[in-house]
Amino acid sequence: MSSVAHVPWLVIPTFDEAENVERVVQLSRETLAAACPEGFRILVVDDRSPDGTGAIADRLATDHPDEVQVLHRERPEGLGPAYKAGFRVALDAGATHVLEMDADLSHDPADLARLLDAVRGGADLALGSRYVPGGGVSDWGLLRRVISRGGSWYARRTLGLGVRDLTGGFKCFRGDVLRAIDVPTVRSVGYAFQVELTWRAVLSGFRVVEVPIVFRDRTAGTSKMNWRIAREAVVLVPALRRSGWRAPVEAGAPAPAGDVRAS
Repeated sequence: MSSVAHVPWLVIPTFDEAENVERVVQLSRETLAAACPEGFRILVVDDRSPDGTGAIADRLATDHPDEVQVLHRERPEGLGPAYKAGFRVALDAGATHVLEMDADLSHDPADLARLLDAVRGGADLALGSRYVPGGGVSDWGLLRRVISRGGSWYARRTLGLGVRDLTGGFKCFRGDVLRAIDVPTVRSVGYAFQVELTWRAVLSGFRVVEVPIVFRDRTAGTSKMNWRIAREAVVLVPALRRSGWRAPVEAGAPAPAGDVRAS
């Protein structure tokens, strides 16, 4: 690893992504190299994948020691704990920005530059959004489209937020935002983790923008979504509203819960 750590970090959690991890890292390296002349880091957080994903990631880190590193976790505990572990490494290193994305190429690595530009341009959190003008999904059937839109609508209405795509996992944070919203205390394990992060950022008065993206279904590997994860989201969203969590004083500029802008 280079001694220069105060750069943007991209955190990619993996579990059984041997068919995708090399390509997603390579494409992300190409985008970030052009967008970040000051340098960047890609952190693969592998949850002891039995298919050899971690070994592939280790090879990539050996080949690109100034750009790629791997965090091996002892066992799979879910998306939220993997992200929390990765965020801790990035923040401890002094990350200026922290990006997150899926490992299955559903998110286009070329869009990393657009998310980073939005935050460098004044946002505190940029969300890759399927549900603002210019965004969308491809390769999905009607049922999955309805479930996805319905889940975002449910979370938005329950929490009183203006964000159109609350469940997406393609984001760029200013490093100070993650420090302010107290990520270690986030309770969610599955995809509700994404809802809770954005909810805390908005409550804290940070400026959130939605950047339109096109989400593509994976072409290799197996989806990790299941009914247990979906049930967690249904139960947790109203619990968030009832929770005792409070935004830190003077975290961001004062803003109402609906102060969310499209970009």
